[in-house]
Amino acid sequence: MDSRERVWTVLNGGVPDRVPLDDSYWATTIERWQREGLPADISPSRALGTDEIAFFSGDYTMRFPEHEVERTPLSRTYWDADGALRRDLHTDEGWTSQWLDFIIKTPEDWERERHRLAFTPERLSEGLRGAYAQARREGRFVCYGAHAAFHPTWTRIGMENELMLMLEQPAWIHDMMATHAQLVIDLFEGMRALGLEFDGARLADDLGYQSAPLISPRLYRELVLPHHKRMCDHFAEAGIKTMLHSDGNIAPLIPGFIDAGFAGLHPLEAKAGLDVRELKAQFGDRLVFYGNIDARALAGTREEIEAEIVSKITVAKEGGGYIYHSDHSVPNNVSLENYRFALDLVRRVGRYA
Repeated sequence: MDSRERVWTVLNGGVPDRVPLDDSYWATTIERWQREGLPADISPSRALGTDEIAFFSGDYTMRFPEHEVERTPLSRTYWDADGALRRDLHTDEGWTSQWLDFIIKTPEDWERERHRLAFTPERLSEGLRGAYAQARREGRFVCYGAHAAFHPTWTRIGMENELMLMLEQPAWIHDMMATHAQLVIDLFEGMRALGLEFDGARLADDLGYQSAPLISPRLYRELVLPHHKRMCDHFAEAGIKTMLHSDGNIAPLIPGFIDAGFAGLHPLEAKAGLDVRELKAQFGDRLVFYGNIDARALAGTREEIEAEIVSKITVAKEGGGYIYHSDHSVPNNVSLENYRFALDLVRRVGRYA
């Protein structure tokens, strides 16, 4: 099987030749690995031989003019394309953002600016068709990707503001999410009009903190699920399954995700208390699980790596329904030697025949 066949088989309920391999990495991790011998002229996934999923997206920002306010050796402060004043701080791990202020503060601000989320062809990059053709030549699984509803809303008004407004002004939040969901659908259709055909979709909506979801299951069903379902239903009409990416401990929300129409869940943060062995027993007949290999173990001894991978993949791969991925992304304390050992182990343990 090639990469496309392998991932497609799992996502559509079948059993492939082996567990598909996919992952993501910090930029500083790739820099470290290149110093340790990873080729720099091809993508890490190509160099490591993983089943790289090719993600295609468009510009779903509000397209406010971006401009820099201040730059120092360790930070950059600027207004971004969603109308947020941000400060990016440089750390040993890379860059991390703080959201400081927002153009949209009231329903009146939103009404004045909501037109900025209308679809235009300029939201699709000029190199889209060429990148798509290359992914097809390489036999990769082509996946439509976008942020979904909850996450892009808070990046425009602030997370604390969004959480309070979900209780105090739910109609406004509903309209913001609905407008964004329409753009996500329009971008998908715009790409299809250019000749792109997708094997699957993955929507990102970070709904969890380390110990619990950011919102209750009731609030999810009332305010977020309708928009998730609308997008999942649209993609299903095009013949493809949709996966959900959400950081944190989102276990109480999983029944709602299933009702929304999601077919898979990523990345299943072990650091937040999720365990694919438990999830497989509860939801394995309804969801594909994509991730959960604790990145902290990948920085440990070979014995620790083996214990993590063997104990989880042996259970998760039963009957299909599992794609390998770290439980978020691989940090820069993981050596190239360790990571190659982990991938070789997955290839052995994850075989079906």
